[in-house]
Amino acid sequence: MIDTHSHIYLKDFAEDRAEMLQRAREAGVEKVYLPNIDASSMASLKALADAETNCIPMMGLHPGSVKENWEKELETILSDIDQNPGYYKAIGEIGMDLYWDKTFVKEQEIAFARQIEKALELQLPIVIHCREAFNEIFAVLEDYRGKGLYGIFHCFTGTAEQAQHAIDLGLKLGIGGIVTFKNAGLDKVVEQLNPRHIVLETDAPYLAPDPKRGKRNEPAFLAYTAQKVADLLLMPLKELEEITNQNAKEVFGS
Repeated sequence: MIDTHSHIYLKDFAEDRAEMLQRAREAGVEKVYLPNIDASSMASLKALADAETNCIPMMGLHPGSVKENWEKELETILSDIDQNPGYYKAIGEIGMDLYWDKTFVKEQEIAFARQIEKALELQLPIVIHCREAFNEIFAVLEDYRGKGLYGIFHCFTGTAEQAQHAIDLGLKLGIGGIVTFKNAGLDKVVEQLNPRHIVLETDAPYLAPDPKRGKRNEPAFLAYTAQKVADLLLMPLKELEEITNQNAKEVFGS
């Protein structure tokens, strides 16, 4: 399996990172893709990617970190991407988040667009964070329809119609632990999807799947999400793993 979205470079794993990575290997997780948050997370992300060949780095400015100093943050991140050609396998995570704070909606939109343009310039995929911002995100993405945009709609929690809109724009849907939550409703959407449009993720240390809900998430728990998705799509687990792995490789190029 491939965990396409995991923040295992964070302090949450400082005490048992080696053991956590071993558990991931034992659970069959062959690669873990690391999305960045902001300038403060860059060093720890790169340290882990440099130390572990199966931990693959991305770089981007998370919309939750778009605050008063967003231009400086974005400059730091874009500069680092330019200074390390070929190092990052995606621009992410980027997008818009209107759940906690709507103060910087316009700034989030500008930062999102600039990072999309960097991805298009470098022919890299984007990894999108969306929380209560589907309309705003789709409005930005439509400006780039047909221009070579591709990537992953991370932690997808939208409707079947929103899923199809994302797919039509060239995006895979990142499915994580929320699909296992009884009342989330994501299961009803996933069972309508073609597995060719799905990649698997944990978003560790967040959103641990049932039966680990409420605990710190980690890549080994991807197995629970994979089994749930396979059950929803009425297909053998091994077949789902093969298809979603191939989808991830198509996005990231390896």
